[in-house]
Amino acid sequence: MKVAWMVVMAALAGLGQDSKSALESDPSGWVDVFPGKDFKGWKRLPLDPGAPLATKAVWSHSEDGKMLRCDGTGGVKELLLNDEERGDGIFHVEWRWGKDQGEKPTYNGGIYLRSSEDGRTWIQAQVARGPKPPVVGDFIGMLMEDGKPKRTDLPQKGPSREAPVGEWNTYEITCKGKTITLWVNGAVTCVWEDFPLPKGRLGLQAEFAAYEFRSLKWKKL
Repeated sequence: MKVAWMVVMAALAGLGQDSKSALESDPSGWVDVFPGKDFKGWKRLPLDPGAPLATKAVWSHSEDGKMLRCDGTGGVKELLLNDEERGDGIFHVEWRWGKDQGEKPTYNGGIYLRSSEDGRTWIQAQVARGPKPPVVGDFIGMLMEDGKPKRTDLPQKGPSREAPVGEWNTYEITCKGKTITLWVNGAVTCVWEDFPLPKGRLGLQAEFAAYEFRSLKWKKL
């Protein structure tokens, strides 16, 4: 645990500089949170409260169960939310864009942390590719203000570190007190230094695009 936090502090000191992931630096102490084929411990929620969930299979596994597919094409907007509340820790995620999405694809999705049980408040590591931000490497936060959810965007500093379409990306989102950092493919891209929610749930967002996951791990700090 001490080694993992030292890795995070070093990454913060060298924002944008290449570094090993926390998982590579210390492979001990990680918990596999990858959903099983029965999705026990996970639930689907609409992004817009009260909206119906898609009737198609948005979340599915490869035959060997080692890959999770998200099919958000066709206007799907929903969240797959874990039911365990977590505080400080590191969320390791490996993902890539999925099937052919047409000549002018809309790539969009997101990785949630510290989400409320109803999915209304959260911090999200953005998964998106398009003509304008937010994009891969940015943060979005949804927090309550005067009783209503208010969105805040925190763009990354420096060039994009997104892998080419079809190749795997690795995210590590570290929560330590009020500081949340996003590490993408070798370097920290974004730091939220005063995030007020001390704990919450992990989640995966489906929004308009198809993408795939092969690793979801959590390490408590």
